[in-house]
Amino acid sequence: MFSSKSRPIAIFYEHPDWFRPLFAELDRRAIPYVRLDARCHRYDPQTRAEDYALFFNRMSPSAYLRGVGHAIFYTLGLLEQLERSGVRVINGAEAFRYEISKARQLQLLASLGLDAPRAHVINCADQALEAARELRFPVVVKANIGGSGAGIARYDTPDQLARAVENERLDLGIDGTALVQEFIPARNGHITRVETLGGRYLYAINVYSSADNFNLCPADACQTTDGVELARSACPVDAPKSGLRVEAYTPPAEVIAAVERIAQAAHLDVGGIEYIVDDRDGRLYYYDINALSNFVADAPRVVGFDPFAKLVDFLVAEAR
Repeated sequence: MFSSKSRPIAIFYEHPDWFRPLFAELDRRAIPYVRLDARCHRYDPQTRAEDYALFFNRMSPSAYLRGVGHAIFYTLGLLEQLERSGVRVINGAEAFRYEISKARQLQLLASLGLDAPRAHVINCADQALEAARELRFPVVVKANIGGSGAGIARYDTPDQLARAVENERLDLGIDGTALVQEFIPARNGHITRVETLGGRYLYAINVYSSADNFNLCPADACQTTDGVELARSACPVDAPKSGLRVEAYTPPAEVIAAVERIAQAAHLDVGGIEYIVDDRDGRLYYYDINALSNFVADAPRVVGFDPFAKLVDFLVAEAR
């Protein structure tokens, strides 16, 4: 049994708000854990890491928006060292490789025979126009390492994209790589995010936003579709600026099965997969795999239970 005398669970993170509910649940159960600040950390690559019963990776690919981009690349080496040492890592190196590469996510979806929006990968802005010639407009240029909608811009015509290239306005992100991808207009104005735990379906929500808002982080959504404000203590301080609205939803069985295949193939211990239904023809496209799974704010009100309680159950079982 996991006890107060056990080696602690390590929580490796950098965002100041997203994980308060996780810490609160660990505190409530008096489970030993340590908070590791990804912004300033160290490890010895020549020794075994045996200090932790479990290491939970909560590093965000959007960290560079908060001045912590260096920690993204640092994290991959750290996870590999921990795994070589035999430490159980939740969302380890392989999952994190998918987290920090939208191009790799598309490769995985293709290997599973699942539809995704058509895209080309570029490593210089001069390739954007040529890449877009084979695609249907509108298109988005999407930084390979993103998160929270970072590094995404929409272009409705080839001329708009050409002007952006000419004026050096394309954002290829911190690894100099981006996707030129077909923009999918969302049926009924929402995308669907399906959360998984241990490779299995946990819950799903529809996330509504304006057409030009690409930040669909569920932790930043603090209003339901009927206008009810969610508990402010569950939301980041800047959440009202997002304008996101959420509602609980149960996807069809075939979608749940596909999402579980994605999670298991990507080695996600906990993660969210997003999909969208094209308003033009009703086709369903999977488009984002999130190893940093931010549960919806005030989840008991939205989905009827506390996913952080189930997450801590999972962490304790894995730590044993």
